[in-house]
Amino acid sequence: MALDLPLQVAQYARTSWTARDGAVQGLVFAMAQTPDGYLWIAGSSGLFRFDGLRFERWQPPGGQALPSGPYSLLVSRDGTLWIGTFSGLSSWNGREFVYRHPGIGLGRFVTSLLEDRDGTVWVGVLGERGELCAIRAGKVQCDVPEGGFGSFVWSLAQDRSGALWVGAESGLWRWRPGEPRRYAIPGSRVGDLTLTADGEVLAGMQGAGLHQLDGDRLVAHRFRRAGKPHDWLADADIKSNKLLRDRDGGLWIGTASQGIIHVKDGRADTFTRADGLSGSITCSLFEDREGNIWFGSDKGLDRFRKLPVSTLSTRQGLPHEVTRSVVATRDGSVWVATNDGLARWKADGSLRVYRQRDGLPDSQVHSQYEDADGRLWASTARGLAYFANDRFVAVDDGPDGDVHAITGDAQGNLWLLGSKGLTRLHRGRRVEHVPWPALGIPKTPQGIVAHQGGLWLSFWDGGVSLLKDGRIQTTYTAAQGLGKGQVTGVRFDAAGALWAATGAGGLSRIQDGRVTTLSVANGLPCKAVHWSLQDDSGSLWMYAECGLMRVAHDDLAAWIADPSHRVAPKLWGAADGVTLTVAPPAYYNPAVAKGPDGKLWIVGAGEVQLVDPLHVPHNPVPPPVHIERLVADQQSYAVADGLRLPALARDITISFAALTLTDPKSTRFRYRLEGHDTDWQEAVDRRLAIYTNLPPGNYRFHVTAANNSGVWNEEGAQLEFSILPAFYQTTWFRLACAAVLFGLAWAGFQLRLHMRMRRLQRQFEATLDARVAERTRIARDLHDTLLQRFHGLLLEFQAALNLLPGRPHESKEILTRAVDHVAEAITEGRDTVQALRASVVETNNLPAALRALAKDLASESGHVASADVQVHDTPQLLHPLVRDETFRIAGEALRNAFRHADAKRIDVEVRYEPQQLCVRVRDDGKGIDPEVLSRGEKQGHFGLGGMHERAAVAGGTLAIRNAAGGGTEVEFSVPGSRAYGSAPPARSRRLQRWFAPGTAEK
Repeated sequence: MALDLPLQVAQYARTSWTARDGAVQGLVFAMAQTPDGYLWIAGSSGLFRFDGLRFERWQPPGGQALPSGPYSLLVSRDGTLWIGTFSGLSSWNGREFVYRHPGIGLGRFVTSLLEDRDGTVWVGVLGERGELCAIRAGKVQCDVPEGGFGSFVWSLAQDRSGALWVGAESGLWRWRPGEPRRYAIPGSRVGDLTLTADGEVLAGMQGAGLHQLDGDRLVAHRFRRAGKPHDWLADADIKSNKLLRDRDGGLWIGTASQGIIHVKDGRADTFTRADGLSGSITCSLFEDREGNIWFGSDKGLDRFRKLPVSTLSTRQGLPHEVTRSVVATRDGSVWVATNDGLARWKADGSLRVYRQRDGLPDSQVHSQYEDADGRLWASTARGLAYFANDRFVAVDDGPDGDVHAITGDAQGNLWLLGSKGLTRLHRGRRVEHVPWPALGIPKTPQGIVAHQGGLWLSFWDGGVSLLKDGRIQTTYTAAQGLGKGQVTGVRFDAAGALWAATGAGGLSRIQDGRVTTLSVANGLPCKAVHWSLQDDSGSLWMYAECGLMRVAHDDLAAWIADPSHRVAPKLWGAADGVTLTVAPPAYYNPAVAKGPDGKLWIVGAGEVQLVDPLHVPHNPVPPPVHIERLVADQQSYAVADGLRLPALARDITISFAALTLTDPKSTRFRYRLEGHDTDWQEAVDRRLAIYTNLPPGNYRFHVTAANNSGVWNEEGAQLEFSILPAFYQTTWFRLACAAVLFGLAWAGFQLRLHMRMRRLQRQFEATLDARVAERTRIARDLHDTLLQRFHGLLLEFQAALNLLPGRPHESKEILTRAVDHVAEAITEGRDTVQALRASVVETNNLPAALRALAKDLASESGHVASADVQVHDTPQLLHPLVRDETFRIAGEALRNAFRHADAKRIDVEVRYEPQQLCVRVRDDGKGIDPEVLSRGEKQGHFGLGGMHERAAVAGGTLAIRNAAGGGTEVEFSVPGSRAYGSAPPARSRRLQRWFAPGTAEK
């Protein structure tokens, strides 16, 4: 069973435009839509085109003029716009404008236009006897029937069989096939033509209603008033000007003074100036390709569009504007409780309202319920009643107080959730009543549903509880995972799961003790859900604070299997006819019902809303997309591929539009500038793209759009343009710069190579000089020390030999001294060898060489003392001479410390400071005799003197002193310019590092 309630005009979404909104001033004579999506409007003030948001007066390109008085419009199948004017016929195909077509008499008033199935364009012309012209393959043929059309040919139509009909001042003419034939009604003339639902011609006779052919005569075509099945609309009530048969079979009648009459399924409703129509006089009617109905009047323009969610109000028969609950019963009826009766829509669409006179305790009806036997129960402000034999029967021993919800169990009990407690009825008689406090429930619950021998209660302050065997068995709140906030809708599904709509946490589901909640974390657009219901396809519907949502069956199943799954709900909001409310829309239950035909009936804020899940109005037409203009630095450019913008164009704005007339404000855009954007950009609240400081080059701008139903025009529109380069951005300039840079780089490379060679040469020479000096020094040392000692030893051995025969005692003393001198010579020789080894092997790393020497000396001394070498700052490459002399000075200090100081700890510091190299050797031994320090050397020893000589050779400063806490401190420092090489300024060092790596560190 299907309860079909045809939409009335008042249930369409209506938008009006008047002169104050920039619309056409004066009369709107005709409308047409070209393939690019524009709505063209012929009015008393000129020819306009409309994109859904803006009206634009149209003038032909190239400075041409449009003939005065556009009156009739036609868009032929090839996309040509035909413009009938007071002075001839013009046309525009998007490229070429024809000012006046030859063959249509000069100065002739073109009153009507039609293209037939064969592509012939028929033109009705004003004349002394009227005239009908046919344009075929560019040729024009005009005819007048015998007897004439009268002065006017008002309208043209082609019926289902292909016959051409002409509505003229002299009557209705069948022009072809065969000989022209006239059908007339004395005293009336044909205003407009359309077709019946069967495809036959239907004529609007001014002052005589609507007529259609029955054999060879015209008979009245009548219909009943909506909501009044026995009230026929009289012919005199229909003063038709324009007729339109829409794609759904509805008939729209534009009247001369009474607005619109709309007829669907033989029932008529009206919409007048008092209802909000822009004007009372109908001048034109038009249906665009998206299914919107346009009404042109003497005062403006109106658009009517179907809404996904329609509304039933007192205009459609509700007895009162305040609605309480809704129930769909098994007999196909839908019952709506109001403050002035219970409205019943039967399956045949008829409506009856039951009030107190029909057996209800009073006419203010609250909650409803259909029990297992198909009996309807209704609670009112004064009691309870059930429906039987087309009237209500009051229950004498009813509940105490107001009843918020009713449910029934499998045992035939009826449970009433009242303001004062829980009441149970059995077979229509009251069995028990228990106050809420006696059940441990401090406040009145919101809803109730029976399941498997128990009662589930939902609460205004949150949570659900199972009441069984007279007590609360189980409770679920936010602590157990239930959504937060009030619970306003509970139901069980076919799988036995309990669904609970919550006021701040989404929709919760409880099955087998497990709670899962579908919330914003899962993709819901808002938190507060008022109720839920599943349609016949298994999809889940939710009424929420942000609108009406649907989650598809497969998406819902995926979430049930995996509660972390994100759903993709379809949302309908205020623009789709949904009444938005933050608070629950109904205080009583149930607030939603699913009719036998699958339609959802929803109690809203003072009305009932209706949605058909299987036939939700959908706009399948992808919106045509246009790039309207490009502005660069406040200069506007014609939109055409190959556009070349001047050099240094800084600020570029590209404006675009999508031609959807249904709901232009819901249009979504995506755009991308190829050559600049890496991904699509969303246009939010604007229809333009802005770019700044684009580099010169070639670009392609691509924009796509989606209509109010989310249907995308993926092809969109594209514009190719280029930005010319400035002279310094050109290829030749870049090549010239590259050549200059290459030359500079080559010169720099040569300079760097030259400097590196010079540096290597200097380094080689310095190393060679150092090596020669080193070897000279070694030879001198061997000659001055070791060889001299050996020579002295030779003399001592000779003296001992000479004294041995005669004075053996003296010879022994000489030999003893010689042995001591041999030991000293060996030590001195070992030191010389150590110095030589360090110079040629390890002193490229001064700290490492000192560590090695300290290790050898510690081993030699039996590890009586320990030595530690510390390095501060970043080690630098040292000049070979400075490096070797520094090592020898520090080495001498280490030997003295190990051999003569009786030290336990020796510390060596090597500091690579920016301004100097500093080496400090410190021990904790017995120190040096102050007299020796003052003389600078010890009698018969050359160590200290040699250290001073080496310091002078290296160009440094040597300080030898006794430490304050005991021990000796030797400090040697060399200026950085000598130790590291030259020290140029920072900028020079950076350049030097580039041209000659390594030189800045020397």
